[in-house]
Amino acid sequence: MTATTTPVDEPGRLDPEPAQTSRAARVLRRLVPAAAAALSGVLLYASFPPRTLWWLSLPAFAVFAWSLRGRTWKAGLGLGYLFGLGFLLPLLVWTGVEVGPAPWLALAAIEALFVALVGAGIAVVSRLPGFPLWAAALWIAGEAARARVPFNGFPWGKVAFGQADGVFLPLAALGGTPVLGFAVVLCGFGLYEIVRRVLDARDADGVLDVRRVRRGATAAAVLSVLVPLAGAFAARPLVSDEAEDGTATVAAVQGNVPRAGLNFNAQRRAVLDHHVRETERLAAEVRAGKVKRPDFVLWPENSSDIDPFTNPDARAEIDRAVKAVGVPLSVGGVVETEDGKLFNEQILWDPEKGPTSTYDKRQIQPFGEYIPLRSFIGLLSSDIGKVRQDFSRGSEPGVFTMAGTKVGIATCYEAAFDWAVRDTVTHGAQLISVPSNNATFDRSEMTYQQLAMSRIRAVEHSRAVAVPVTSGVSAVIMPDGDVVAKTKWFTADTLVEDVPLRSSQTPATELGVLPEGILVLIAAGGLGWAVTSAARAKRSRQA
Repeated sequence: MTATTTPVDEPGRLDPEPAQTSRAARVLRRLVPAAAAALSGVLLYASFPPRTLWWLSLPAFAVFAWSLRGRTWKAGLGLGYLFGLGFLLPLLVWTGVEVGPAPWLALAAIEALFVALVGAGIAVVSRLPGFPLWAAALWIAGEAARARVPFNGFPWGKVAFGQADGVFLPLAALGGTPVLGFAVVLCGFGLYEIVRRVLDARDADGVLDVRRVRRGATAAAVLSVLVPLAGAFAARPLVSDEAEDGTATVAAVQGNVPRAGLNFNAQRRAVLDHHVRETERLAAEVRAGKVKRPDFVLWPENSSDIDPFTNPDARAEIDRAVKAVGVPLSVGGVVETEDGKLFNEQILWDPEKGPTSTYDKRQIQPFGEYIPLRSFIGLLSSDIGKVRQDFSRGSEPGVFTMAGTKVGIATCYEAAFDWAVRDTVTHGAQLISVPSNNATFDRSEMTYQQLAMSRIRAVEHSRAVAVPVTSGVSAVIMPDGDVVAKTKWFTADTLVEDVPLRSSQTPATELGVLPEGILVLIAAGGLGWAVTSAARAKRSRQA
């Protein structure tokens, strides 16, 4: 006979106890969704300019949906915040180029709070039928809030602004940035829902069992993808380069600056000299027949930070440039009124009459053109002291009549705000100018992000858009969003292009905030449905 023994554990070899296994599993269950939320935010950032990877926004929202589905609102709050940080920290890094990391980190942290609230709302509606619809509407509601508060809003990073090269772009003409952004987010959430339902319908061997497919819910998920794509295709006729009111030859001057950074303004006279010199060079080339004579000339924001109304030398220099080119010119100036108010102003300068009309920038940039909570913010950054006097806000839309063409003005930061561009068109603009000064931010992605906004605005309102920038990148954009000419970084240059003039209004222009308002109501309806359903379920369990 052979003796048998009962196996015993080897010394030093410890099998995990059930409690330890459970604890490790709980930690993993928390870490994986958290990592997925943060990484999907980074993926959304990667879909933005200067990259043309617009389609990355779809898997970004699909993964975000996976991380949120079935979670509590508290978990959704945290996951949403991680998604927001993953997206906004790299997107807004340019805000710290010259002032250090503190303001950049503070801005990203504050703006991510809006995304956190959206995440909480999406988690709440995630079990509703038609989940992608409610979730996408909630995202747009969050963007609507971000565009309004605090400090009059900060809409930078709207999903629509990453879609200038995407297939959904024509939807901007249908319902503006809210509808364009809604379509992208809806499609991303819809892709997740399709994958989820296919996986749920598999049998024990991993084979799809069509009997387990919930046809109605699956059809809704498929429609979440197909409807936005079909809508974008159907909206394509709204995008037109047809010249309804003839054409205009526009010249966008980039004079360049002595140096980048916050201190470039220390050489304000040099900046003005550069733009005068480039305009005189343009005039010489026109006289020599090398360049077509423009109908009007556009200078960028801050091209004359010396007030030409109080400084005779600056006035004489601008007047010399305007007379040399012989056509109306829009000058970006810093002007102080008699009562001590400071304005970021565009000045319409006629070669015969001199300055005739002005436009005062209405949406001024917090922490750049004015400092809210100045004493507190000063503790975070010593550079705040460089903004010694706050700018005041204008109150009227800017539309200049230049050589018979109505040119709408949306100065730099204003291009991010739907209303600031739209009301120039509703007041008759046939062409839009976005004079900008990006020298403060050196060669950062900020310029490309802003250029993409101008491309979206071109399609949204079916208008050509000129973007004169002090140091680059200046551009001329057609009404279909195509960039037909652009400059290089930190190079004096002038773009002279024929552009179509248009007076008809797109549905987006006519509807204004209505599409956004409808989407906010849909978001509120989804939240209300989810909350009341949860309350009824709780009462039933207690009964």
